[in-house]
Amino acid sequence: MKEPNKGGGFWNNLRQGGMPSALASIRGGETAQQTAQQMAFIRSLMREKRRPEVLHTPLSELETVIFDLETTGFSHQHGDEIMSIGAIRVVGYDIKEEDCFYTLVNCSAVIPEDITRLTGISQEMTAKAPSLIDGLHNFMSFVGQRVLVAHGSSHDKGFLNAALWKTSKVQLTHRVLDTMMLARWLEPSRSNYTLDELLAVHGIPIKGRHHALEDSRMTARLWVSYLKEIAGRKQVDTLGDLYAYLSRT
Repeated sequence: MKEPNKGGGFWNNLRQGGMPSALASIRGGETAQQTAQQMAFIRSLMREKRRPEVLHTPLSELETVIFDLETTGFSHQHGDEIMSIGAIRVVGYDIKEEDCFYTLVNCSAVIPEDITRLTGISQEMTAKAPSLIDGLHNFMSFVGQRVLVAHGSSHDKGFLNAALWKTSKVQLTHRVLDTMMLARWLEPSRSNYTLDELLAVHGIPIKGRHHALEDSRMTARLWVSYLKEIAGRKQVDTLGDLYAYLSRT
């Protein structure tokens, strides 16, 4: 192959880390097209109607995705953003350890020092991370139409909705279950329903706390523990039954 003429402006520009305007324009177009495709996928997924037949699925066979977010603070209304997303798939009582998801997210919000100490996530780490639309697209591709489960889900759902609206002008339409609500139903006399407390009570080792994927793994074990307890009570069999009981709490 003939060696290109390295004296030309094109090759010099590339060697020095630059990009000719025409090529940059092409790259920009590719990025815009990819973003449009990601938005279309997310919108399509959110437009899909909840399948009523899922309500008849026995809990012992139910496919769920247990997920967790790490955020720059506690209020998306005041500019806090998602820093990382972690998730793991569970089928009935079976935690699919290898079928998991994790990504950092490039957030524009400043990460406070106490949040960095808590999560181990720094501004420098998120600066090199995938964009919010990339992270959401990949996460929702992993989720598909499965039921979502989180601990203290109002926080995670609020941030997900804010991010979905910001990037794609849609709201989350998936069913979301909350292990905290299960705990309140199954253990009504307990005064503390934090994840740390419930993990300790159920003998689940606490490892890698405040890492989105590790928190998802621990929440998955708590979820399975509650499913087994529910099965033992013989009051609830299907997802629809579970919703009916939770609505009474």
